[in-house]
Amino acid sequence: MREEDKIKAGILFCPGDPELKAIKLKTHNLNLDYNSTYEDETEKRAEIIEKIVGEIGEGGFMQGPIFFHYGKHTRIGKKLFANFNFTVQDDAEVTIGDDCNFGPNTTIVTPVHPMIAEERNLMMTAAGEKKRMCYAKPVHIGNNCWFGANVTVCPGVTIGDNCVIGAGSVVTRDIPENSFAAGVPCRVIREITEKDSMRYKPEILADNQVI
Repeated sequence: MREEDKIKAGILFCPGDPELKAIKLKTHNLNLDYNSTYEDETEKRAEIIEKIVGEIGEGGFMQGPIFFHYGKHTRIGKKLFANFNFTVQDDAEVTIGDDCNFGPNTTIVTPVHPMIAEERNLMMTAAGEKKRMCYAKPVHIGNNCWFGANVTVCPGVTIGDNCVIGAGSVVTRDIPENSFAAGVPCRVIREITEKDSMRYKPEILADNQVI
């Protein structure tokens, strides 16, 4: 079984495998290419992003710098907004829905390392080789989600549609749709309802209107 197939199967794999290292090197170099562009070089940026991620919808914007690990394991919907230092360590699959917004320093991680130090350093493969190994769990983010600054999404987490994740949160478990969640570890604070509409905040709405 190829190491990439092991990632998909959720079992231990060797991140130092030559095939995986080649994928990561290509992506890391493309990250640097993107990060060296000017913000208004939209066509150039779009060409680079197409080479990095597995799939991306129309109308997205990534402020940069960006940091994808594999890139090809990430699928992104339409109208993404990602602020400074958007990091996606996509050893396993990462999916992001439409109309998602990420504040500065958002980090999405999928790899998990053994807890026991000796096992973290070396494991024995089926072929009798001693190698450094880990495993990975996919992350899934729904549509219309907003993440505050410095949010970390941990391996194996699913976040439902229409969620708001408070700044500085570390998301270690699933968050149901229509939730405001925050904290370390992140927990649901309450459901988002009609009462959260800007129409009930006239002092902020000013002379604007809710569509």
